[in-house]
Amino acid sequence: MGKTAGLVLKEALDLPEQDRFQLVENLLMTLETERDEDIDTAWAAEVERRAQEISQGGVVSLAWEEVKAKAARRAHGDR
Repeated sequence: MGKTAGLVLKEALDLPEQDRFQLVENLLMTLETERDEDIDTAWAAEVERRAQEISQGGVVSLAWEEVKAKAARRAHGDR
């Protein structure tokens, strides 16, 4: 990573979490060169399916903090 990118990263890490999410999303969008309509359609169908499962009580949602903690434990070899 170049010096400029390192400085940008250092400043970005000081941003609030929501701003970091937005920054990442915006950066990723600059890397997309082609849109695949089939993928967009598939994701829209998946989102709809998951929303229906939640509204019908078929799945239990977890708080974001719980998901992050669980992922961190798994990343460190804990279950």
